[in-house]
Amino acid sequence: MLIHSSFLIGISILLLRLIIAIILFSSGRSHASHPVERSESLGLSPAVARFLGIFEVLAALSVALGVYTQIGAALIIIVMLGAIFTKIFVWNTGFYAKKGFGWHYDLLILIGALVIFSTAGGSLVLY
Repeated sequence: MLIHSSFLIGISILLLRLIIAIILFSSGRSHASHPVERSESLGLSPAVARFLGIFEVLAALSVALGVYTQIGAALIIIVMLGAIFTKIFVWNTGFYAKKGFGWHYDLLILIGALVIFSTAGGSLVLY
């Protein structure tokens, strides 16, 4: 080991939780606040887009606050699996899309959520 850095584990996972929460909260708020517009771009009904938004906001708050962190991370994993599936098999989007968004960011968020889930959110959680 070049540098003993285990003291950074707790803060590193906290920062990962916060950035993933910021991304999901922003996305979820958009889905919940503007379900008609978001449903058109996603190919979903407005009711499903609103539900997805609420789902994302609750997951983001859980992960950010460190309350039921594994449940929040599991919800994020489900959302990201759905997004990746839709982009690959429904929209035929490549890993890096030439126009629009590929699924590389979704995969990154999925793996981050998996780290949060497998570490129970790290040592800096409330519950």
